[in-house]
Amino acid sequence: MIVASCESYRTGDFLTAASALRVETLVATDAPAPIEGSRQVLVDLDRPAEAAAVIAGASPGADAVLAIDDQGVMTATMASEQLGLAHNPPGAAAATRDKLVMRRTLAGAGIAQPAFRAAGRGEVPDAATDLGYPVVVKPVGLAASRGVIRVNGAVDAAPAEARIRAILETAGRDPAEALLVEEYVPGDEIAVEGLLVAGAFETLAVIDKPDPLVGPFFEETLFTTPSRHPAAAQDEAVRLATEAAAALGLRHGPVHAEVRMPPGREARLVEIAARPIGGLCGRALTFGLLGETLEVMILRSALGVPPPDASPARPASGALMLPIPATGTLTDVEGIEEAKTIDGVDDVAVTIALGRPVVALPEGDRYLGFVFASGATADDVERTLREAANVLTVAIDGEYIRPPVSPPGPE
Repeated sequence: MIVASCESYRTGDFLTAASALRVETLVATDAPAPIEGSRQVLVDLDRPAEAAAVIAGASPGADAVLAIDDQGVMTATMASEQLGLAHNPPGAAAATRDKLVMRRTLAGAGIAQPAFRAAGRGEVPDAATDLGYPVVVKPVGLAASRGVIRVNGAVDAAPAEARIRAILETAGRDPAEALLVEEYVPGDEIAVEGLLVAGAFETLAVIDKPDPLVGPFFEETLFTTPSRHPAAAQDEAVRLATEAAAALGLRHGPVHAEVRMPPGREARLVEIAARPIGGLCGRALTFGLLGETLEVMILRSALGVPPPDASPARPASGALMLPIPATGTLTDVEGIEEAKTIDGVDDVAVTIALGRPVVALPEGDRYLGFVFASGATADDVERTLREAANVLTVAIDGEYIRPPVSPPGPE
């Protein structure tokens, strides 16, 4: 059973992986329209207990229930519990869906992370002053950097809070709910992709984010793997991810963690989620001599089938996430075919149809598309992705804008 929200990019990739493994699938989703190539059952993922009961009734003989995005995590956990399948404890899954609960749990376990405060309505300025500027203010339950804003001084704190609370209301959440105010941690960011099997953490990839994420909003653009950071820094990131997963009580399934590496200071855990890397970025990760996809690896693990080989299939790979540069209507994307001809580019996927509305961060939570590349080294992959970004142009309401990605540097 695959649990996927209507907003998920990757349901099709998991269905393709299931077909490759000859695994029968049923998709539990809140998507009102049929998902091509799938049998599905309609559930309300905002009511996970009810959705879990529907899943358990629809597929009593299921071997595994797998959430492929944040919205399905609690439903999948509860359904697995009802069906007697391997799963994360509900409390652990819930902690990954509430950033304040996560912070408090990790603090209790002594995990290195940003200093933080909870802020009720009107309390963000005082919380920020208490921590010291700059700070990062974020909702506790939204994903994909939606509503996350860096605040550099007291004059900006109240306007940032008002903007985030308006985003919460648009998202159907309580605009008066507590916000999380964190110290801003400078430095490079590393992502760790892993799988948990009976509490044992297996690292699948350590990923660099070459473009600095300094705010005011935190839109990711590039990732490359293997990491080019020193082995000690990579080991520290994996250690933090492993210890954070254990501290939260996670024991089963995919894990995606993000770690900041401040210069001259210990690494800090920024985020940990009980799901795989977001968007279509997983397409850049392949494993073993057969080049198995990340989705195949996750499905094998969910079904209790050890993967034959978890080593990278290619020397280096990566993805460019095409950011939405402005809010409006997407009217054109130029340069797609030219980007596909660049040496090292494996594919280009545009994920929003022309004529559809698009929303920039921090109000938005989607990307225009993805470019995938591979090469002999991570440096090669980064240059390829920047070259691709340099030929792509997006038109919002008829105005052509180049995505905010740095051009390739000198050889």
